[in-house]
Amino acid sequence: MKILILGGSGFIGSHIVDKLVSLGYSVRVYCKSSEKILNLQLSIKKIELFQGDLSNEELLNKALDGVSVVVHLISSSIPSTSNKDFADDLQENVIKTLKLFELAKKSGVLKIIFASSGGTIYGIPSQLPILESQLCNPICSYGISKLIIEKYLYLHNYLYGIDYAVLRISNPYGPRQNPFGNVGFINVLLSSVMNKKPITIWGDGTVSRDFLYISDLVDVFIKAIELNTPSRVYNVGSGKSYSLNDVIQISREVTGSPVEVFYSSSRIHDVPINYLDINLAKNELFWSPKVNIIDGVRLLWNNINCRN
Repeated sequence: MKILILGGSGFIGSHIVDKLVSLGYSVRVYCKSSEKILNLQLSIKKIELFQGDLSNEELLNKALDGVSVVVHLISSSIPSTSNKDFADDLQENVIKTLKLFELAKKSGVLKIIFASSGGTIYGIPSQLPILESQLCNPICSYGISKLIIEKYLYLHNYLYGIDYAVLRISNPYGPRQNPFGNVGFINVLLSSVMNKKPITIWGDGTVSRDFLYISDLVDVFIKAIELNTPSRVYNVGSGKSYSLNDVIQISREVTGSPVEVFYSSSRIHDVPINYLDINLAKNELFWSPKVNIIDGVRLLWNNINCRN
């Protein structure tokens, strides 16, 4: 089976690629940034690499040729930036993805696995933990774009029979995530501890999230590739919630180092609390997370120490 990973040189994608290669799959990677190719150093000699924008139809056609499964991880925005330009967010993420789906249909792709957002797609939850059946009312354009793409996957399945799985992912963390970006609180925090720099967080630190270690996330992608996914849409998280203040305390215990914290004004797109009901993934994909947050923070801290 030949598998195409769109965004395969990024944080999540590179870990999926390494796992697929180790399992003996034929893997192609489609990515835009040459800077992130370093993430593929473990697998670079065993994959086919295509570099280009998602709008490059000629290159995409070549990458899709003979592919059975597409894993779609590409997104041009993040929750905190997506509300700045709704039209651009729609164009870059939804329109380009629709053209991708059309090319995939023509190429005979059998299944598309889409990385959606369990952290933003539901908006402010009406119940906790959040079930897949909960009404989706995103409060940022990022979540709306993800939801639109989910609906078009349903439509392509209904009209053309293309199989699909949507993974509504919580807040992943682990090695290779950008420690200087606007997402990935745990990575940013541990980098600040390592460099003895203060960290600024939005709000009073009570915002609570569902954090998932990268190896557990990779495992569920492998399950979605290898198994039938009858319910199509699955929450993927730890099933537990930790506040930012909780995570700061865990980091102090794991690292043995203090970190200076500055609290800033809260942001309008930040949902106060979010954690996912993951029973559907447990029951249908035979998957459950193995790394608790304390062990995950320790694994990441050890990785950061090895690199410095």
